[in-house]
Amino acid sequence: MRLKLIGNIAMASALLIGGVFTVSNEKVNAEKTTAGTVAYQHVYNLTESIGPRVAGSANESKAGDYIYRELDKLGYQPTKQSFSYTRNRVTVNSANIIGTKLSHSNKYKSDKQIIVGAHYDSVSVGKGADDNASSVGVILETANALQKKELHYDIKFVFFGAEEQGLRGSNYYVSQMTQEEKNNTIAMINLDSLLAGDNIYVYGSPGEDGWIRDLALNIANQKKIPLQTNPGINPDYPEGTTGDWSDHAPFQKAGIPIGYLEATNWEIGDLDGYTQTVKHGGIWHTKNDNLEFLEEQFPGRVQEHLHDFTVVLTDLLQDIKKVK
Repeated sequence: MRLKLIGNIAMASALLIGGVFTVSNEKVNAEKTTAGTVAYQHVYNLTESIGPRVAGSANESKAGDYIYRELDKLGYQPTKQSFSYTRNRVTVNSANIIGTKLSHSNKYKSDKQIIVGAHYDSVSVGKGADDNASSVGVILETANALQKKELHYDIKFVFFGAEEQGLRGSNYYVSQMTQEEKNNTIAMINLDSLLAGDNIYVYGSPGEDGWIRDLALNIANQKKIPLQTNPGINPDYPEGTTGDWSDHAPFQKAGIPIGYLEATNWEIGDLDGYTQTVKHGGIWHTKNDNLEFLEEQFPGRVQEHLHDFTVVLTDLLQDIKKVK
C-alpha cells in the first residue's frame, strides 16, 4: 500500500536502483532540504525496500550492505566487523558496520574519538521503522552533514548488528577495543527508537560524566527543540539517566561517558520508559512499528522527530569542543 507522506517529504531526490532508493548527496545539497528529509529516505529504504532485519538473516545482511554503501559514498572508508554467537544451539553470524570521520587537518589534530552508534537489526514483527531504522537514518544524515566539516575529534559511526538478541554487536565491539582506545574515547552517543514516542529525550551517565546530556539539552534549548530528559519519577532510574537495555550499556560499563537519544514517554505505564505513547502504548516490537501506521496515527510526528534529532546530533558533534 502506498504510504501517506506528511510534511512534503521529497522522495524525488532518491533514485531507485536495484529496488532500493539511493540518496543523491548532490541533489540533497542543491535543494537545501530540511533536516530529517534524508533520514526519512533511509528509514523508507530500510523498512519498505528491505523489511524486517532479524539478526543473522539475509535482510540484516542486506541492511548492513546498504549502510556500508552509504558510508562509502560519503568517503568514510567503511569496514565490516564480523562476529558470531550461539543462540538456542544455533550459530548466528552478524556484523558491525563502521565508518570513520577523521579530524586530521592543519587546524585540528587529536588522538581522541567520539563513537556514535545505533543498531540496524530488528525483531521479526513489524518493519522496525521506529526500532531502529530511525536511528540509522539520523546518523547517516548527520554523517552527510559533517562530511566536509573540520571537527576537533575523530568520529566513529558504528552500526551494530544483533542488538535485539542481547546487545551482541555492541558487546563485541567493546570487547575488541584496546585499553588505549577506551581511554581515548571521549564519549559514546547511542540512538534508539526515535519515531514513535510522545516525547523526545536525551540521557547521560551519572554525575559529571553526564555532560553529553547537558550539552544536548543546551543545544536543544537554543534551537527551541522540545528535548527533555528522564524526570526521575521512578527511583530505579534517577533523573537524567536510563536503563542498560541498549547499545550504550557496554560502553558505560567500560567507563566511557555516554549520551543516549530516544523518543518515548516516562510519565505513563510503569514509569520506566517502555510505554511509548498514550494513544497506543508501546510501538516497538509490535506489528505497528511501520511508517504507514505511525503516519496515520501520529500525523507529522515522524518528520518532526527526525528533524529534531538530526539537528541536535549534528550540532552536538560540532560543539563537544566546548566541553572537552
